Amino acid sequence: MDFNTVRQYNFPTTIRFGAGAAKELPAYLKSHHLKAPLIVTDPVVAQLPFFKAIITDLQKNGISTEVFSDIHKNPVKSDVYKGTEVWDNTGRDSVVGIGGGAGLDVARAIVLRIYHREDLFKYDDLIGGDVYVTNDVPHFITVPTTSGTGSEVGRSAIIADDETHQKKILFSPKLMAQVVFADPLLTMDIPAAITAATGMDALTHNLEAYLAKNYHPMCDGIALEGMKLVHGAIERATLRPDLESRAEMLLGSMMGAIAFQKGLGVVHSLAHPLSSLLDTHHGLANAVNLPYGMEFNIAGFEDKFRNIARHLELKNESGEGVVQDLAELNSRIGIPARLREIGVKEEHIETLADLALADFAHPNNPKPVTREDFKTLYLKAW
Repeated sequence: MDFNTVRQYNFPTTIRFGAGAAKELPAYLKSHHLKAPLIVTDPVVAQLPFFKAIITDLQKNGISTEVFSDIHKNPVKSDVYKGTEVWDNTGRDSVVGIGGGAGLDVARAIVLRIYHREDLFKYDDLIGGDVYVTNDVPHFITVPTTSGTGSEVGRSAIIADDETHQKKILFSPKLMAQVVFADPLLTMDIPAAITAATGMDALTHNLEAYLAKNYHPMCDGIALEGMKLVHGAIERATLRPDLESRAEMLLGSMMGAIAFQKGLGVVHSLAHPLSSLLDTHHGLANAVNLPYGMEFNIAGFEDKFRNIARHLELKNESGEGVVQDLAELNSRIGIPARLREIGVKEEHIETLADLALADFAHPNNPKPVTREDFKTLYLKAW
């Protein structure tokens, strides 16, 4: 590596972490003279007791709340436009995103759109649209409720086209939350199946970030520690949840999101089409594909896989040992082993392969992935 070349490393925002952190939200808003936040979440979180308690607490502190939760499981452009209309019609002064990846992605995209009113996908980072993010944005706060995407510490939102289902990336450093209230207590009541799927998403982020081809030693270090946290905590968090395991999952999730600014890879390109074409939960799509994608990457990167195995304290310190461990971990936490078990039909595979090839994640994979590779991987996973 040429150390005479200047590189830029960015790390995210202020994080208030720990049990009860979410209770600091009203005082934070008041200290910044914010009295009318738009609260963005998803329809499931909007009905949960902890969410209703947050709203009640805000109102008791004299803060006017407007909740927007009319969003899809895999967010689309129209969700963002509807949320922006709510902002326009209700006199809001800030945005608070509460939830998992879907709620936080829509919240961040609304933050962008409020003062950037051209077509939302003009700002797609994949076509250089980030240069058009030139105006100010509203004050933005995030409160994660799952340990998966780590979107709370991110600077981008993934939003799909309503018609084509193609995913776009809206990106700008301006879209980073001013503060994150990361409270593991909010994740305690998440059902086991969601805990497993979102947790494997976080593990995938850390694994793919570590393997991604770009040189970023800080992200590599974060990814190794993040995967160790998630790997060590996910089974307990899923089957016998306690504060320690939920806190470690939340930390590992945020670390994965920090690390994957380095890049992702083949597993995400296998997973994204399942969400856009079949509305599969993103974490579940990653989880099922993870052993197959990791197996594809072993050849030529044996040293990296050996380092992963050692960091996870596996007895078999090889790529094959890592793949076997991931498959066994999936089984223990109730993740299906095959795509056909989650609604994929054989006739979907050609379309999925086309969508995977067009996906934005695999160019950062440590080795090239062809359409034929994607088809082979889908068939093997099917």
